[in-house]
Amino acid sequence: MWFKNLAIYRLTETFTLTPVELEQKLEEYAFRPCGSLDMSTLGWTPPMGGNSEQLVHAGNGFMMVCIKKQEKVIPTPVINEQTEEQVQLAEEQQGRKLRKKERDVIKDEVIHSLLPKAFTVSRKMYAYIDPKGGWVVIDASTSNKAEELLSHLRQTLGSLPVEPPRTANSPAYIMTQWLIAQPPSDITIENECELLKPEQEGSLIRCKRQDLSLPEIKNHLDNGKQVIKIALTWADRMSFVLEENLAIKRLRFLELIQDQAAEIKTDDQAEQFDVDFSIMSLELAAFLPRLLELFGGEQQAT
Repeated sequence: MWFKNLAIYRLTETFTLTPVELEQKLEEYAFRPCGSLDMSTLGWTPPMGGNSEQLVHAGNGFMMVCIKKQEKVIPTPVINEQTEEQVQLAEEQQGRKLRKKERDVIKDEVIHSLLPKAFTVSRKMYAYIDPKGGWVVIDASTSNKAEELLSHLRQTLGSLPVEPPRTANSPAYIMTQWLIAQPPSDITIENECELLKPEQEGSLIRCKRQDLSLPEIKNHLDNGKQVIKIALTWADRMSFVLEENLAIKRLRFLELIQDQAAEIKTDDQAEQFDVDFSIMSLELAAFLPRLLELFGGEQQAT
């Protein structure tokens, strides 16, 4: 289980639940499939999948959880067509045009009637809690998706005091300085970035497969643009795209890490899952403090 995106959050209070205690909490909000009249359902499911029943996968002090969302799929053209048919019939019977509120009621009735026959689609989202390091790490491509998991975890636990990490220095400013001068020795700049002028509705430049040391890039920086997204490699161990809010996209664990995982040979799927999670979580436990350090460390509370 290798995460592909990282939405990272700081625990602002000590997380005290043991894996067993967390499991008990999650059981009350375990996933159930959509009923005939449910539009969607959301709940906790075993991270390992398969025949596993454990809602918490624990190892080396880290606790992985997985949320599953199932939604009914009703094509919009079907809804619109049946709604229009019902609206026309009602208007003919009543001899008048229906108001918007009345049309909306009919649309809701159409959706309700279609729910029992609708197909379902499901998706899973993974996260882990690092009580010792003080992190909640979510494999989510957007902040909205990450917040969906956090919201359900808050509901499950009663509270979850977390916040996005805040650094002493602006990531956009520091990443810009890396292009102007050079990055730290353990950071390699790859061939992709986005540059934005800070003022409202400033111009945006996207560069892909581009040598970022070329003069035209420097010209953009000299004209006041800042780096808001950049492709990097850290210590030859992982590559990723880093955004100005410290979100990480397109994360790849490189050969050094993959070789480490390959050295532990197993034909058992559950054991392989455990090996991958252990290596990944330990690697990120070393990387995340360094990530904050690159931007001056954490901003001290005032």
